[in-house]
Amino acid sequence: MRLTRPMLAPLGVAAVLALAGCASGTDAEQDVPPTATGSLEHLAAEAACEPDLQTDADEIRQAICEKGDERWILATFATDRGQREWIDTAKDYGGYYLVGRKWIAVGHEDVVADLRTTLGGTLEQGTDHSAGHAGHHAG
Repeated sequence: MRLTRPMLAPLGVAAVLALAGCASGTDAEQDVPPTATGSLEHLAAEAACEPDLQTDADEIRQAICEKGDERWILATFATDRGQREWIDTAKDYGGYYLVGRKWIAVGHEDVVADLRTTLGGTLEQGTDHSAGHAGHHAG
C-alpha cells in the first residue's frame, strides 16, 4: 500500500497531538528571526533535535523531533502546493503549526512558539473539534 499525502497528514497530526497532550498556551510574543530554509536534517539541526525519520518520500519527509520533554513533528515538502494541501487537511485535527517555506512543525502551542524563536515562520492553529464533534451520524 502506497501512503499518500492525505493519509500521512492524519497519521502524523494525530500522533503528535497524542504525544503533546493538552495544556493552556502562552500569549508571549517573542522576537522572530528570518524564516529558516533547507532540508529536514538542516531544520532539525537548527532546532537542536535529532530527527526520527518516519516518512521519506518524494513529496514529503516527516520526522518526530524530541528535545528534553518536548516532542513535535517536522515535515518538509517538495512543493508549496503539497505543503498547503497537507496543512489544510491536517488543521481539521486541531493542533498548532509553525509554517515556513516548504516545511511545517506541528506540536503543542508552547513547543511551536519556542521553535519559532529559532526557525522563524508563521504560527497557524487548527480547528478544535473537542467541544462536541457533529461529524458522526447514525446510519
